[in-house]
Amino acid sequence: MLRKPDRMTAMKQLISQVKVSFPLDQPDIFHCGPNTTCVGCPKKLLDLVDAEINYWEAAMAQGVTPTLGDISRFAKMCTNVNRGLKRNNVPTQH
Repeated sequence: MLRKPDRMTAMKQLISQVKVSFPLDQPDIFHCGPNTTCVGCPKKLLDLVDAEINYWEAAMAQGVTPTLGDISRFAKMCTNVNRGLKRNNVPTQH
């Protein structure tokens, strides 16, 4: 029978999935200006995800264990950001 991962491992796995799925390090895919047809700002959405990743990586490095609620909120935020990126035709690997 498979064991569920502990909370630290679950958050680390979620962060690694997000890093692979979202184009966090590709600023050249965003073209802001008066002629864009953005629905919400994909750059700001990705900045939000990146900030959350940086926070949790630093917190876990200092020994802070995320709660199940923290993991759930981060996963929900990533789901919503993914939806926003799809609305703006930003390619993700999801």
